[in-house]
Amino acid sequence: MREERGQLSGDLTVDEPFNLWGSIAGNVSVVKGAKFYVRGAIHGNLTVEEGGRCHIYGQVIGDLFVMEGAKVIHSGMLRGNAINNGGRLYVDKHARVIGRVTTNQGDTFIQPQDEAAQ
Repeated sequence: MREERGQLSGDLTVDEPFNLWGSIAGNVSVVKGAKFYVRGAIHGNLTVEEGGRCHIYGQVIGDLFVMEGAKVIHSGMLRGNAINNGGRLYVDKHARVIGRVTTNQGDTFIQPQDEAAQ
């Protein structure tokens, strides 16, 4: 599994198992066969395409796009919108979405937050 702990600039296409501990200043696309773990920060949009998998523990400054056939688990901070265009999107109770969660197609599940956490 590839790991990145530094800072990357420019757009990136993830096509392999990848663990991000650092930051990326640009847009990121996750394509078929890739498993992407965001533990750091993305300063741009994140698009998970058909066959791509992603788990967000860190933060995404832009928007999240979940395309048909993609799977995303969101456990971190999303400052933009989450748009499901046909994939599976799971937002756990510890996650934060500053923008809106929109489901155009696909399955979206938002785990209810604890009463004490609100």
